[in-house]
Amino acid sequence: MIQLDDVTLTFPDGASRVTAIDHVTLSVGRGIVAGVTGPSGSGKSSLLAVASTLITPDRGIVRIGGVDATALSFSERAQLRRESVGIIFQQANLLPALTAAEQLVVMGELGGGARGRRAAGIRALELLDAVGLADQAGKRPAQLSGGQRQRVNIARALMNEPTALVIDEPTSALDQERGASILDLILRLTGEHDTATILVTHDQRLLPMLDSVHNMVDGILSVSRATVTA
Repeated sequence: MIQLDDVTLTFPDGASRVTAIDHVTLSVGRGIVAGVTGPSGSGKSSLLAVASTLITPDRGIVRIGGVDATALSFSERAQLRRESVGIIFQQANLLPALTAAEQLVVMGELGGGARGRRAAGIRALELLDAVGLADQAGKRPAQLSGGQRQRVNIARALMNEPTALVIDEPTSALDQERGASILDLILRLTGEHDTATILVTHDQRLLPMLDSVHNMVDGILSVSRATVTA
């Protein structure tokens, strides 16, 4: 689960401070994809940074899988991210010299998991198969299309079996058909891996596919469509 409880974040602005996140409360359960939309400069990127523990808020509590990240030290938060949080940026940011499979294996090693290199290689191939790239495992980023690189990016984020996924505009650099395919993949993998997912998007066409939708304006988050439960 990802849980933000009355979170506020400010940044210095000359002699004063500007509020990026204003008393935001958000709870995303495992297996759920919560969408966040809103105009540029509304605080969405700051929200993702706080939800992924990259930035500590001025006030409020951020919990990842029940762990209060705001009570941890810098090194403890880094460890929590490596073990429990998958982060997917707009650009894949893959390492040019590594193959698709090696991108995932390296992530597994950074996560400090107990699995050996052989086991990490097996998991990497399983994840590449899950995102439809089993036959591209030996290719480097320059040999892959934009959509394929983003699929590697998604598989890499799942390498350490995170309880939370934080995703920033994963379809912004793709055409409509490839973008819809990537979102389908995120929805499927969220369910299969039982992650709690926050996804920021500007694409209004994608919103009906999400479990819940939240709108952010001037740092204030409001619910546009709540999660439907059976």
